[in-house]
Amino acid sequence: MLRHCVRELHSPKKSWTRGTPVRVWYTLRTLRLFASTSISSPVGEHFDVIVIGGGHAGTEAACASSRMGCRTLLLTHKLETIGEMSCNPSFGGIGKGHLMKEIDALDGVCGRICDVSGVQYKVLNRGKGPAVWGYRAQIDRKLYKQNLQKEIFSYPNLTVRAAAVDDLLTKPGSTDNPATVCGGVVTSDGTTYHSKSVVLTAGTFLRAEINIGLEITPAGRIGDGPAVALAETIERAGFAMGRLRTGTPPRLDKRTIDFTKTSVWPGDDPPLAFSFMNERPWLKAEEQMPCHLSSIQGKEVVKIVKDTLHLNRHVKEELTGPRFCPSLESKSLRFGHLAHRIWLEPEGFDSDVIYPNGLSMTMPVEYQMKLLRLVPGLENVEIFRSGYGVFYDFIDPRELKPTLETRRMPNLFFAGQINGTTGYEEAAAQGIIAGINGAAKALSKPPITINRTEGYIGVLIDDLITNGASEPYRMFTARAEYRLTLRPDNADMRLTEKGVTVGCVGQARQDRFRKMKRDLERATELLSSVKLTGSAWKERLHAGSVNISSEEAKTAYKVLNHPDVSIKQLTSALREDIPELYDLAQQPWLADRLKIQATYSAIVKEQRFEISEMRQDESLGLPDDMDYDLVNLNLSDEIRGKLKSTRPSTLAAASRIEGITPDALVRLLRYVRKTPRHVTEAVAFV
Repeated sequence: MLRHCVRELHSPKKSWTRGTPVRVWYTLRTLRLFASTSISSPVGEHFDVIVIGGGHAGTEAACASSRMGCRTLLLTHKLETIGEMSCNPSFGGIGKGHLMKEIDALDGVCGRICDVSGVQYKVLNRGKGPAVWGYRAQIDRKLYKQNLQKEIFSYPNLTVRAAAVDDLLTKPGSTDNPATVCGGVVTSDGTTYHSKSVVLTAGTFLRAEINIGLEITPAGRIGDGPAVALAETIERAGFAMGRLRTGTPPRLDKRTIDFTKTSVWPGDDPPLAFSFMNERPWLKAEEQMPCHLSSIQGKEVVKIVKDTLHLNRHVKEELTGPRFCPSLESKSLRFGHLAHRIWLEPEGFDSDVIYPNGLSMTMPVEYQMKLLRLVPGLENVEIFRSGYGVFYDFIDPRELKPTLETRRMPNLFFAGQINGTTGYEEAAAQGIIAGINGAAKALSKPPITINRTEGYIGVLIDDLITNGASEPYRMFTARAEYRLTLRPDNADMRLTEKGVTVGCVGQARQDRFRKMKRDLERATELLSSVKLTGSAWKERLHAGSVNISSEEAKTAYKVLNHPDVSIKQLTSALREDIPELYDLAQQPWLADRLKIQATYSAIVKEQRFEISEMRQDESLGLPDDMDYDLVNLNLSDEIRGKLKSTRPSTLAAASRIEGITPDALVRLLRYVRKTPRHVTEAVAFV
């Protein structure tokens, strides 16, 4: 076997088939393990929940399970890479910031860690309404990892160990549900760990390969090998799998950049926190580091890209990459005539590394250098590491329930990039839901699901399990139908009580939430209690130019809806009449939220009817084991195939599947109405 591996490695690269480097790497690794491990495999411990992977999905899943009182084991290849930010040094953004707020509302960890690890805080999209603002933080990589690991290693009920998981322990199902059940894991040294639930967050590591030019290296990221045996285990279990690609830009030496040729982008003053537990992040406005902006002309890029296409395996392979975060090669081939903006982002206070956001590339290193030096400010740049691409396996997320438990194998949950998503925030959002539901399953408690009317997390999961992932999925505000209701400012009011009910929210957050809710409701009540005519308001506010109808009587809450009336102006005018309101509004978070809430009050009221209708549709559940071949359904072969592959949990989910006709929906509706037990089952998940 060893002679065969050496011979295969030394064969010409053009004779390699897909997966040759990975296969050879894994075989050699297996031989090393065989030589160093005894034949009698040690028996591991019993846990309630096992989480595989120490990335952003895995850490959220492990912490959520632990908060619910489950004895939880987190297994990861290396303890020192827990919380590693493999790509960009930032969290949040448009749509992604909403996910961060919702994760925090469920008592997740990443928002709080960002608030003590950032180098710059900025709200994007401020030119539009607060419903679509994108909270974002530029992060110090080293600080984030240190702060997260400090919390993870001391988290109650959580055990963390370094081990590679190669296999899943399975056992026969029950009479009612004969499907094979997951009951633990087997590590690469043969150790078995038993559990009631397993959460798999393998990221981009399943049979992963790194590409730089024509060079292929078996790895999920630089320095970390692929998970080959685990991918084969999942494949043997019958899960539908696909292959995606992603990439990352070169890392630049800050000392070799001429920032005078770029524009400066400072952070916000004051900086705003991600977490509802924090009034402000740890930095003062003047302590933040700036980002810089440059650009590169499309025509110059196109020539280098086209000249190196034959040397660029990553671009030549017919795999789908991230459409909304494409490589420079992909951008130039599609939009060759356009200039491309390059954001130069610092990676930390004591780091000389600059991350060039927008310059992801996989061409040979010498051409990467040639292209970099075309960018204003980078004429003499040196790099610490070249850009590279990654090919990896993922699971078709239509294999999942809304709880992120797999349909094929009960007690097994998938979360993160393994489900075809891209981004830290999307991974963390799935991780916290999978961790909560893995724990709920272990404790025999009802699971938590978030539907499209309740949060962006619900939009994310519903999109995945309904439509699959034909490309790496990224969250945007445009994906949500009710984005004026699903705002970042009210994520706690939408989701924290839901988390309290299932048991994933700690006491400190419960206390903070209840006080905030009480103060917000009281301030709203006080604003609604004062009613004056328009002319009286103009006199009180000293605002003759404010367009308020003189005759119509309006409450203070309705007047606050006016764009030219601030909460400070209003509470000051009412200070003598309602001193309590003035005192409450001295809390910055409350003043901001009152203004936003009042601004959207009328349209949110209109949306409530639509949301109510949608929730009624969501309550019409379809059974997991529904037989779509039933003669009385009379569905076409095409529609039957789509429904069988997706297995929508509700009639509303079925309506969002591409190609499902109104006639088919009517037939399904008739079936559901004849079996009312499914209405009750669906409501229990909402």
